[in-house]
Amino acid sequence: MSFSRLLYAVVLPGLVTFMAGSSFAASNVYDFTLPSIDGKPMPLSDFKGKVILVVNVASKCGYTPQYTALEALYEKYKDQGFVIVGFPANNFGAQEPGTNAEIKTFCSRTYNVKFPMYGKISVKGDDQAPLYQYLTKDTPAPISGDIKWNFTKFLVDRNGKVVQRFEPAVTPDSQEVTSAVEKLLKQ
Repeated sequence: MSFSRLLYAVVLPGLVTFMAGSSFAASNVYDFTLPSIDGKPMPLSDFKGKVILVVNVASKCGYTPQYTALEALYEKYKDQGFVIVGFPANNFGAQEPGTNAEIKTFCSRTYNVKFPMYGKISVKGDDQAPLYQYLTKDTPAPISGDIKWNFTKFLVDRNGKVVQRFEPAVTPDSQEVTSAVEKLLKQ
């Protein structure tokens, strides 16, 4: 086996596993790569230089209709350097029980979602995804803190720094969210 094959077969997967683990000290959201809803690696660094809204989503939640406002927000600002990334999670009331394929179908057929969606993860508890460990533990107050329910939103600036958090009841089309997005887009 050549050195390059050994590197790709043994060292690289181990490094990726290490970097995804909780022992990795991230400096911003660009340090995370998670599987897309289709199962392919999708690094958050793909969105470098954009304003990002990170949202944990669910298909059977009272807040699920926020998909409509999320998609409208994405469509309104995507050409100005804005992106929404959705992370399905089944942590609250088993409100996201489906497979990734079922979630993707539901989002596209019911809400015409076109913003990037990641595969289902855990946003709290012992199996909390490293990205959400970072968002809830490694960001300053009042951004940090446990996720309380589906559709918690984190606003990230163009440098990958988390700058604001919106709880589920704050809708994506609220003045609070839209003005925060517009302010970051102007920077």
